[in-house]
Order: sequence, then structure tokens, then C-alpha cells
Amino acid sequence: MSSIHESVFLAPQVQLYGEILIGHGSSLWPNAVIRAEAQQIEIGRYTNIQDFVMIHVGFDHPTWIGDFCSITHHTTIHGCRIEDHCLVGINAVIMDGAVIGEGSIVAGGALVTEGSRFPPQSIIAGLPAKKIGQRDSRKANRLNAWQYHRNAQAYRAGEHRSWDGPEYEEWLAQKRTEIERDSDLLMLSED
Repeated sequence: MSSIHESVFLAPQVQLYGEILIGHGSSLWPNAVIRAEAQQIEIGRYTNIQDFVMIHVGFDHPTWIGDFCSITHHTTIHGCRIEDHCLVGINAVIMDGAVIGEGSIVAGGALVTEGSRFPPQSIIAGLPAKKIGQRDSRKANRLNAWQYHRNAQAYRAGEHRSWDGPEYEEWLAQKRTEIERDSDLLMLSED
């Protein structure tokens, strides 16, 4: 049984199949495909699934993506766990049983092989992917997720230029200040 929060932005071309749960304020962008025939797929709050992303399950592995994650264009997410505040770069692949720790970045084009485990705040890159550094990227990744949340609200209203102009610059400065103080987290809906 699927459960998609009413606040989620779904672009018209999104395809959803199977048991899928998506939390408050998340967004799914054009041509994203999510299929859960055997296990469950769960996507947290304020997470964005960008254009042409494929999310699937393994026969023995559900897929879990946390809050404030950005899963960028053309990635493949397959039967793995991505903890809160992560960014997965363009064309990355994360395979069955892999775990990406909170506040991490997976570089574009990386191949995270089956069963790989990365601790929180990892910088992950390569073929196969390895930890190449460590940095707390939670706040930067959260800002990216907030920007996508703002964009989704604008798209819902028919506005396709929400990242432009003085009003956006003012919003961005305020959001950076909120994130630096973690006050953005105090305003979240618990839905």
C-alpha cells in the first residue's frame, strides 16, 4: 500500500509502482521512475528525486532514503539505504545493501557496489566508489533540499523561475541563516 503525503510535488511524467511511502514536502521531478514490486521504498521529508532518476528495490533489500536528501539527475538507487542530509551526484549508481551515512556526498558518476557501507559525513567517489574524504555536508545538503522544495512550490503554481531575482536572493540569505542556526528544523511539519 502506497502512502504519498498530500504536500508532495509530483511532476506529470513521474511513474510510481508498488509499495511507496513519501514524506511531507518532498518532490519528484520529470521522468523519475520508482518501482517496488518485492520490497518497500520509503522516501523521507523534504527530499527531492530529480529528473530521470530510477529507484528500485532488490529482491531482499528495500530502498530507504532519508530526510533532506537530493537524488540528482539520472541516478540509479537500487535496494540501498541513504541516510538523512545526503546528496547523490548526477549519474551515480548505488546498489543493493549499500548504506550511505548521514551528511554524505556521493560524487557524480560513482558506482557504489553491493553491500558497501560508508560512515556519516563521507565524500564518496570512483568506480568502484571509495571514501575519498570526510566533511560534514549536512547543512549544505539541506540548503540544496530547501531550494528544491521552494522550486516545487513554484512549479505547482506554474512558475518556472523561482531561483532568480532579488526575492530569491533574499530568501536564500534568510534560509542560509536559518540553516546555520538549525532553526529551519524547528519549523518542520511532523506529518
